[in-house]
Amino acid sequence: MSSDTDTPTRKPLKLSSPGKLELKKTVDGGQVRQSFPHGRSKTVAVEVKKKRTYTAGASGKLAEMPPEVEPKVHTPAPPPPVVEVDERAPHHTLTDQERQNRLKVLEQAKKDEDVRKLSEAEEARRAAERAEREKAEVERRRREEEERKVAEEAAKKVRETVEVAAKAQPEAAPKAEATPAAAVPHTGRMHLSKAATNEAEESEESRRRATTGHRPPAPKPTTTRGRGDQRRGGGKMSVTQALDTEGAERQRSVAAFRRRTEKEKRAMMGSAQSQAKVLREVTLPEAITVQELASRMAERGADVIKTLMKMGVMATINQTIDADTAELIIGEFGHTVRRVSAADVEVGLEGDTDTDETLVSRPPVVTIMGHVDHGKTSLLDALRQTDVAAHEAGGITQHIGAYQVNLPTGKKITFIDTPGHAAFTEMRARGANVTDIVVLVVAADDGIMPQTIEAIHHAKAAKVPIIVAINKMDKPGADSARVRRELLNHELVTEDLGGDILAVEVSAKAKTNLDKLEETLLLQAEILDLKANPDRQAAGAVVEAKVERGRGTVATLLVQKGTLKVGDIFVAGAEWGRVRALLDDRGRTIDSAGPATPVEVLGLQGTPLAGDVFVVVDSEARAREITEFRLHRQREKLAAAAGRSTLEQMFSKIQAGEAKEVPVVIKADVQGSVEAISGSLRQLGNEEVKVRILHAAVGGINESDITLARASGGMIIGFNVRANPQAREMARRDHVDIRYYSIIYNVVDDIKAAMSGMLAPTLREKFLGNAEIREIFNITKTGKVAGCMVTEGMVKRGGKVRLLRDNVVIHEGTLKTLRRFKDEVREVKEGFECGMAFENYDNIAAGDVIECFEMEEIARELA
Repeated sequence: MSSDTDTPTRKPLKLSSPGKLELKKTVDGGQVRQSFPHGRSKTVAVEVKKKRTYTAGASGKLAEMPPEVEPKVHTPAPPPPVVEVDERAPHHTLTDQERQNRLKVLEQAKKDEDVRKLSEAEEARRAAERAEREKAEVERRRREEEERKVAEEAAKKVRETVEVAAKAQPEAAPKAEATPAAAVPHTGRMHLSKAATNEAEESEESRRRATTGHRPPAPKPTTTRGRGDQRRGGGKMSVTQALDTEGAERQRSVAAFRRRTEKEKRAMMGSAQSQAKVLREVTLPEAITVQELASRMAERGADVIKTLMKMGVMATINQTIDADTAELIIGEFGHTVRRVSAADVEVGLEGDTDTDETLVSRPPVVTIMGHVDHGKTSLLDALRQTDVAAHEAGGITQHIGAYQVNLPTGKKITFIDTPGHAAFTEMRARGANVTDIVVLVVAADDGIMPQTIEAIHHAKAAKVPIIVAINKMDKPGADSARVRRELLNHELVTEDLGGDILAVEVSAKAKTNLDKLEETLLLQAEILDLKANPDRQAAGAVVEAKVERGRGTVATLLVQKGTLKVGDIFVAGAEWGRVRALLDDRGRTIDSAGPATPVEVLGLQGTPLAGDVFVVVDSEARAREITEFRLHRQREKLAAAAGRSTLEQMFSKIQAGEAKEVPVVIKADVQGSVEAISGSLRQLGNEEVKVRILHAAVGGINESDITLARASGGMIIGFNVRANPQAREMARRDHVDIRYYSIIYNVVDDIKAAMSGMLAPTLREKFLGNAEIREIFNITKTGKVAGCMVTEGMVKRGGKVRLLRDNVVIHEGTLKTLRRFKDEVREVKEGFECGMAFENYDNIAAGDVIECFEMEEIARELA
């Protein structure tokens, strides 16, 4: 237990101020005067907060100490680890995976280096901007210092003049006012005095702060007075204010006067501009919205709507008006009109006509035509020394291929291989339209065939020279004289018969006379004198287009003039794109393609049609504008065709749904195959049944195709394409029929069989037998029953019967009952007696003949 003497002495707890419970102040309050331009000043209250820190002293008590600023220590980044390479390790060859990993690491390091360089460049740019800003700040401060010194000198002179005048004439205060007025204008007199006073105070404060290192005590705040109070300018009154008897009211500052004059000047300029209205030439398309029209006239949209309402047209800002109405509106506002058409976007697309000085020789473009299986692709294969025919399905060329052959002499020939099947007539026609020379391949053992005649007609329509290649001369039954005689029937006279058609006997299999065929082609090309300008924007034709996975749309183009380069923006039909890569006929990447060069192009936004013309344009905006116009024109044509077909059906058929349809969705690997299959299927229909193509496009079968076929109850035809797993599962679930083909013959045959099954069968009457009525019996509840003898054939109970009286048909109907004795039987044969009764007919007599027959259905087939 402790006593009072053991307890250490402690100071009693008491208040710092009597009657107030508070802590010591940690905030020093004061007032600071802020100076502004033109002699204005303002007093504001400031607070300086102090942070208390304590530490243990020598006696163990806590003592307050000033805060210390902890210096920042920049720790250098650790150096990157050094990898030691053991030179004694055995060297080995890098695997492909290791080489790829190292290449990836190198590429990543290169990317990091590029990022670092960009960062350094950005930092240097920012440092330069900071230096420029600091330089501008220094220059601004220098100018302010010079202005301050000039103001101080002016204020000093004013004070000296005022003091001298006051001492000389102390009683004449009004006269002393003229001296400062002569030195400084009345408007800026008070402002200069205030500025000088503020500058003097600031300089005194800076001097005190530099010598003592402490902030001076804040001045007491001044009370803000009303507008009429003379002490409103500040807490102190200068000599100028004391001597200024007219300064009781506040004067307008120079800045306010300047702002007022600038505002008046802007108002005058605005009124002048409104008076002189700018008249513009407004470009007016076929249809335009009200907002776009107002924008082109530089008028307010509300004014345009008011003008329309005065004309009796109620339109909103987003409504489209026709060109005639818009032209009247433009005339009301005083502008001029320049009418343009939507088709004007294609004006100048082909470019200027080439002059003779810019033309140079180019290789000839040769198209190989002929009948099916006459050896067109094999002949081209022999010229190219590559196996093309082996990759074609069934040995039939399914789409156009473009190739270029380099001859030993250094010259080049471009070949276009067209299919010989009749379904590809349109593709062959496109091939003839882009060609210079046609090589007509005729088999020596077959002679002229239907597709050979078709090829002759296409070549004549294209007005291109024809060279006949009589192929398969190595066969035993080859007869070239017979081929020459058959050509005479189609006005093709060979040179040995006195004509101008060149004929060469070749064998693609034995590779004989191929050099002679090449010489003939070069000779014909020299006669034609083929030239083109390579130094212009490229233009040509789309030979083929398809969609490949991982590459997108791949189009085979034939450059006809100019040079196509990587990066060019071009328009092909209703599609546009930027050339991302150029590949030659052997799959090698090239940078440019000159005239008469076939190339594969990657970078199209969509799949163009085979035979479309492609042209290189200047900008992406021009390409988009042209494609949008062409797509709009295509949609209008399709809508017009659909409406016309609907009207024809409406007026030609009485009952709705009289004609049956086979809806199909066609997906193929290339655009040419899509067109060929569509054309072949459209030719199969008649007035009772026809094919309705729901959708035809390039690419694999996807879920949207399944949905479309299921909604229309149709089937899907896949030509050299397959369905993805999701589409296959969806087709299996929804019972949609997907059929895959690689040869067009099978497509036509299957669709023809399906359409034949939809035709109404033909009904044919089949004679069964005759029966002679011998006696008539009246039976209760049954009526008259004829007792008959079957004289020919047999009589069936379910068959139809005719009642003949004197070889004239008096009734045709069905049997109600057929009995032998008292039993119902199915049939009665010749030589037996039976009883028969007619359904709802009893006008029978002895001696009549009953003829029994039945109707059988015979399936019809499409012709």
